[in-house]
Amino acid sequence: MPHNAAHDRRVALTVTTVGILAATLNSSILLISLPAIFAGLGLDPLAPENISYLLWMLMGFLLVTAVLVVTFGRLGDQYGRARLFNLGFLIFTIGSIACALVPNGGAAGALEIILLRVVQGVGGAMVMANSTAIITDAFPAERRGFALGVNQVAALAGSFFGLVIGGVLSEWDWRAVFWVSVPVGVWGTWMGYRTLHDKPRDPSRRVVIDWWGNVTFGVGLIALLVAITYGLQPYGGHTMGWTSPTVLGGVVLGVVLLIAFGVIETRVTEPMIDLRLFQIRAFAAGQAVNLLAAMSRGGLQFMLIIWLQGIWLPLHGFSYADTPLWAGIYMLPLTLGFLVAGPASGAVSDRFGARAFATGGLLLTAATFAGLIAVPANFDYRIFAALLALNGIGMGLMAAPNSAAIMNAVPASARGAASGIRATGMNAGMVLSMGAFFTLMAIGLASRLPHALSSGLTAQGVDPAAAHAASQASPVGLLFAAFLGDNPIRELVPHPGAGAHTSAIYGQHFFPNLIGDPFRHGLLIAFAASIVMLLIAAGASLMRGERYVHEEKEQADAKHLASIAEATAREGDALSVPALLDR
Repeated sequence: MPHNAAHDRRVALTVTTVGILAATLNSSILLISLPAIFAGLGLDPLAPENISYLLWMLMGFLLVTAVLVVTFGRLGDQYGRARLFNLGFLIFTIGSIACALVPNGGAAGALEIILLRVVQGVGGAMVMANSTAIITDAFPAERRGFALGVNQVAALAGSFFGLVIGGVLSEWDWRAVFWVSVPVGVWGTWMGYRTLHDKPRDPSRRVVIDWWGNVTFGVGLIALLVAITYGLQPYGGHTMGWTSPTVLGGVVLGVVLLIAFGVIETRVTEPMIDLRLFQIRAFAAGQAVNLLAAMSRGGLQFMLIIWLQGIWLPLHGFSYADTPLWAGIYMLPLTLGFLVAGPASGAVSDRFGARAFATGGLLLTAATFAGLIAVPANFDYRIFAALLALNGIGMGLMAAPNSAAIMNAVPASARGAASGIRATGMNAGMVLSMGAFFTLMAIGLASRLPHALSSGLTAQGVDPAAAHAASQASPVGLLFAAFLGDNPIRELVPHPGAGAHTSAIYGQHFFPNLIGDPFRHGLLIAFAASIVMLLIAAGASLMRGERYVHEEKEQADAKHLASIAEATAREGDALSVPALLDR
């Protein structure tokens, strides 16, 4: 019997870990392969109207999971976590096949990919919502941190491996970045239906869907992200669109709906997010850490890819066509650092609790952001790699212990909802972080890039009128060009004038050198915000208290009540003796 229990635990950990790996790998693989996808679809990376396609290809998957994951977690509590997990794997696989087979190009093809990424997100939400709860059910408290550590390592490692795999596959065919998920999905679906089964549940227990909560949260988050998307595009003669009534209206609508969501959750009997769970100190602190950490690092990969593809790799002799692949390879220290720290911290935190590991990891991560601000745009790679490795170690020290602390803090009946809330915080934080990082970076670029572009071009003999016209280009468009590994100067200055040094301005080094200083200014703004959020998260982690496991608390309370009852009984016996003697 013990052998069977150990085997069942290993199977549950393997299948759920593969599921979470596939879901997170799929969310990051597009980061590095978007240049190939844009080229395959025939989309111009400098066209302002195409910026929204790029953002929604990336954010659509995460947005859907953020909105639906709590509801799927609560449905898993009622109808079976394994049942919803397996169904999610199936839907995710079907969505992957459909993405690889989109028939159209151009804007129509981009919209098809975005919609099918939403389908993938529905399946991914089912997987994410129930994988952590299945592991928590399968493993005892003293082994839970290690098991969740493996799962969390897979989750974040998937987002890192997606960069390398996406770079390799996009060199071959952009459709291959979607096909790669199919065999994993087929295997996971088959293994899940074959090996993962739910225990009998109380049929009288019913979960009521909080429709108003789901609608206000989903629409509110979508309104904010749509506003951010259009805020990054030119409007009314401005390089950005933050003065647009549509953008301002979207921001106001999003904030109002999210406030309404908070009010609704305090009034309904079966809320989407059970705010009563936040009365548990360890749970509330863990969720605060989860959200703030996700917001602080959600846009990190964006910035690093832009830095490598648009500046550092071209300066070191890599052609723009090859930069996506090599950017993924040069970011491997981030993955390796996380793989070293994640499982170890999860296992040790089973004994000592999450506070020291999570707090230390957050502070180390904040220090690496400060280090990345300090290095020049054309950095020494050894220093850059060390900072990436330390960043990965810091995130690894935080992730598994914090997840274990969140799941340990709630009763077994609420594990699906707790897992959903954890995943919602992480995904919503990452989605908002992507938009916020791009916005902060664009603000930084807008203040310095036009002057740098104009003066740099005129210094190379470009006609002043042509240089001025080029300097009016959208900083966001140039940022996306760098992100997509494209040199935009030839398109910005098609007619430089007779005295221009065309070999210099159209060469591989001119644009990276030009954008280097404005990029670092934008990086300072974005990473400074990350440091502030990480320090706040470290403070929340310190306040979580000592190691807390709900089952152990219940057992301790039961023993305490039993000891009180025994003491009362003994006292009663002692009081009855004189009465007997009086007779």
